[in-house]
Amino acid sequence: MAEKLENTKVPNHIAIILDGNGRWAKKRGLPRTAGHRAGAKAVETVCREAWNAGVKYLTLYAFSTENWSRSEEEVNMLMNLLRDYLSDSLANAKKNNMKVRVIGDRSGLAPDIVEKIRLTEEESKDYTGLRFQIAINYGGRDEIVRAARKIAEKVKANELDPSEINEGSFESMLDTAGIPAPDLLIRTSGEQRLSNFLLWELAYTEFYFPQVLWPDFGKKDLLQAIEYYGTRDRRYGGVKE
Repeated sequence: MAEKLENTKVPNHIAIILDGNGRWAKKRGLPRTAGHRAGAKAVETVCREAWNAGVKYLTLYAFSTENWSRSEEEVNMLMNLLRDYLSDSLANAKKNNMKVRVIGDRSGLAPDIVEKIRLTEEESKDYTGLRFQIAINYGGRDEIVRAARKIAEKVKANELDPSEINEGSFESMLDTAGIPAPDLLIRTSGEQRLSNFLLWELAYTEFYFPQVLWPDFGKKDLLQAIEYYGTRDRRYGGVKE
């Protein structure tokens, strides 16, 4: 098992799909809510260890646009868990010097959650440590559609000529504007799909699919993922002689 990094190339930006909370709880005879709470506790550990390893950006997939289809009980629990996390996030951000940013469609969230997000982002905007992004009510297709709508509105208002639309101008309309694309995507629990996460941004990202369930994902698992990344030869579509 990996204990520390030696002569290993470290990704600048890691994105993680937090998968396996429900299975973690089921294995222990606990309700799904217990798995989500255990998963939330793993977040601070991974943020701290990512920064210690040299990672500059970390993006976690917390709640997708598709998650609304889950039972009302589970959705309400997740929203209340989010409220608790955001209430604690200011203290955690200050303690760990983290700049927090939330990506996703806030119009679908309760007003008190939106306000907690605003306060967290405002209070942490000048922190210089880990850039921590949380995807809440986020879907990759929805993000692209919203970006296209912004582009269309600018064209309609004569603020942008269609000939000026390119990858750069389009990326400036995404939720992740100003954030470098992930170098490494981790999806826990062994599942191997993107589940509508960062569809634009993951174009040249390396993928890593450990079997460990998210609540059990810790320092050793993170370092193993980084070591795996260090073995990859990233060519971005080109050819190395």
